[in-house]
Amino acid sequence: MLLDLLDLLLPPRCAGCGGPEACCPTCLSEFGAPTRVPLPGRPTYALADYQGAPRELVLAFKERGRHDLATALGTLLGQALRAVPEARPDQDGTWWLVPAPSRRSASRRRGGPHVLRLARAAAARTGVPTAVAPALVLAPGTRDSAGLSAAARRANLSGHVRPTEALPPPGTPVVLLDDVVTTGATAAECVRVLGTAKIKVNAVLSLTSAAAHRWWSPPG
Repeated sequence: MLLDLLDLLLPPRCAGCGGPEACCPTCLSEFGAPTRVPLPGRPTYALADYQGAPRELVLAFKERGRHDLATALGTLLGQALRAVPEARPDQDGTWWLVPAPSRRSASRRRGGPHVLRLARAAAARTGVPTAVAPALVLAPGTRDSAGLSAAARRANLSGHVRPTEALPPPGTPVVLLDDVVTTGATAAECVRVLGTAKIKVNAVLSLTSAAAHRWWSPPG
């Protein structure tokens, strides 16, 4: 209630540029169509590089309590879903999103699982029947992956991603949703765990990618 009152008294400014709008069109325009990220494993797509305004918007939503950004960011993902070449609905015509899990301590700090919030906002804006399955959780003791190498991220997640009772029916094609993809370690472990439950991850869709810069070499 206090946060709602503060928002009325001091309307939030754009987290990307500081402008007077809560999320300005100029900053949102830095997100584009789904672009393939050069990572091994399932086809992975992102809407922007993790830099500039997209980075600031993701950080504000994820770490700074800007839950109001879920609608704008979720809309971007929802509109992008059907532009992912590998994405498919199930036999009944329903598209499925599975949000990447967060550490429980981080979720408590953020007021709930932030990618689940994104997924629900995205599902409401795809224009087609879309279901969200919070099918994965991280086991207690999983470390924060920030600053870890690719190998350390894989070791940190190995055996720590676990299925929940909210799994889609076996055989369901799904898209794994995330806010930032870096090394692909989280996606790979999520795909493996879902695969053991006979859930096929057709693609990974993320708001941003920090991976592209790791694959770029300066000329000369």
